[in-house]
Parts: sequence; C-alpha cells; structure tokens
Amino acid sequence: MHELGRLEDLPQDYRDELAARNLVPLWPNLRNVLPPRVPSRNTRPIHWPYATLRPLLLRAGELTPMQKAERRVLVLANPGHGLEAMKASPAMYLGMQLLLPGEWAPAHRHTPNAVRMVVEGRGATTTVSGEKCPMERGDLILTPTGEWHEHEHDGPDPVVWLDVLDLPLMFYAEVSYAVEGARQPVKPGRGDQAYAHGGIVPTPVFERGGSAYPMLRYPWAQARAALVGLAASQPGLEAVQVTYVNPETGRDAQNNLGFHALMLRPGQVLRLPARSPSQVFHVIEGAAGVDVAGSAFALAEADTCCAPGYEAVTLSNHSATEPAFLFVADESPLHRKLGVYETRD
Repeated sequence: MHELGRLEDLPQDYRDELAARNLVPLWPNLRNVLPPRVPSRNTRPIHWPYATLRPLLLRAGELTPMQKAERRVLVLANPGHGLEAMKASPAMYLGMQLLLPGEWAPAHRHTPNAVRMVVEGRGATTTVSGEKCPMERGDLILTPTGEWHEHEHDGPDPVVWLDVLDLPLMFYAEVSYAVEGARQPVKPGRGDQAYAHGGIVPTPVFERGGSAYPMLRYPWAQARAALVGLAASQPGLEAVQVTYVNPETGRDAQNNLGFHALMLRPGQVLRLPARSPSQVFHVIEGAAGVDVAGSAFALAEADTCCAPGYEAVTLSNHSATEPAFLFVADESPLHRKLGVYETRD
C-alpha cells in the first residue's frame, strides 16, 4: 500500500482556508478511517471483578437515596473509550444497578434497548408494559425501546443486576432520550409462562393483540436446563451455547445486541474464533479464564469482562469437577444489519 500525502505537506494558508470553510482533505486522514485489513479499535480487554465492585455499589446505596439517584448504577466503563463516554464497547453500555429492600425505581421509558441480568438477591420485580417479572439470579429481563419499566424490591436483602444497553449507539445517532412516568397497573399473564417450553408457542385460536416482544423474562432455570440437556445429548459438541430469541419469530431477543448463555464442561478449554463484534462475558455460576488480545483474566462468580472485536477468545473452566455457566452479550445483530459481520480464524 503506497504512502499518502500528509497534512503537513500542504501550505499553511491552504490549510487555514479549508478550515475556515469547514472542509477537511481526505487523503491525509484516509488511513485513519479506512485502515488496512483490521479496523481501528478503542475497545480494550478489561475485567471488572465483582468482589471489588460490590462494596462500592453498596456504599452508593448508603450515600445516595433513590429519590436522588432514580437509578443507582455504577457504570462499567472501558478506558479505551474514555471513562466519560460510559461505554464498554462501541455499541454496549454496562452498569451494575442496586435496589435496596423497600425501594422503588420509578417508571420511565427510553429509546435505548436494555436488558437486566440478575446477579444476586431475591424479592425484586421489574414491571415492563404492565407485565410484572420476578427477578431471580441469572434471569434475563428485557426492557425494549420505548417500553415503560420500573423496578420494585420487597425482599430482605439487596438486589443487584447487570444492565446491558445499546445506549452508545443511540447516543451516537442522536436519538437517545427518556420520558418519566407514573407507577404502572399490573396486567395478568406472563410471557415466560406462556412460552415456557422450546418449540411450543400459544395457538392464536382467537385473534390476540400481538407484541413485538412476547417474552420479557427468560428464567435462568430454563436456560440452565437447556444447556445441561444440550451437553448431555451432544457430548461431542464443542461449544455448548444457547441464544435468547423471540419465541414467535426465532430472531434475536432484541434489535441490536445479541444475548447468549454458554456452558463450559468441567476442565474444558474453548477457543472462540475472531469475530467482528465486541463481546461481554459475565459468570453466572462457577469460574472461568478468559484470554484475549494478550490479556488473561480469571473470572470468579459475578465477574464481568469485555473482549474487543476481531480477536479470538479462549475460555477455560477452572474446575475439573463442576461446569461453569456464562452470560454472553455481543453486537452481532447490529453487525449483521450493517452487513459487516464476519468471522476470521
């Protein structure tokens, strides 16, 4: 690839005239926006240990009452993007959210899509468009774009969950905003009960009002059982992984981000090929090693890490006797929509 002219090669008066007219010469900057073969990436491999994060989150509960916070969250920021950008990857925002006993996080709706992966605690619920979803460890709960949602906690101990939003994408597109609302009336019925069994969906004997998101809560008990069953039925399967999907369409559960659950057999080492999207790994049960781009992390239960795109990832189960279970979030639906999704080996 031949060398291009530099900005410094142009006369200063010409550069000043271009700047005065809000013009930029492309050729000195071409390699920055179109680098050869591998994109420029600011996303760094990074590990957020829950053991160090949790005390700071609980202290936030002591320092800031809910009425002063609305959502009490510590953002898991990737330093490669700058802490002020508050994003883990180009399209993913991560946050650890705390709800204390007796608290209510008021209803609102916003343009970014969000999911909640429950980390610890019992007794909390998230109400989404009138559907009251219990929050148990490992459950995945959707709060899609534009849907009213609120959180309430009637249990005895703190509840913590991991938020995953496509907020950086919405902010970049200049469409990110929120609207405050009143407490929602609870409607009868729950999607996770109607769609409790794979391959079986309710028959529309009578016409019913359709929903773009018929299933809002994905219980961990069901996802775990699916992984264990998959591993038992296919002992030679290298990657034991399931994807959270819309049960009516079979497509990704939400618009721009993909969500998966992965099981590592006892002692297993799994190499994932380099793919274009960034990935987030969160340990639900057990412990796992993550090796990516020259960084090695030892993830304990409830730990979270981020891996940049275009990098192979090696996962290892540190236990020789027990499986490890991970929640995985990635940008693959967005990349497929953009036509840039690719796998490299």
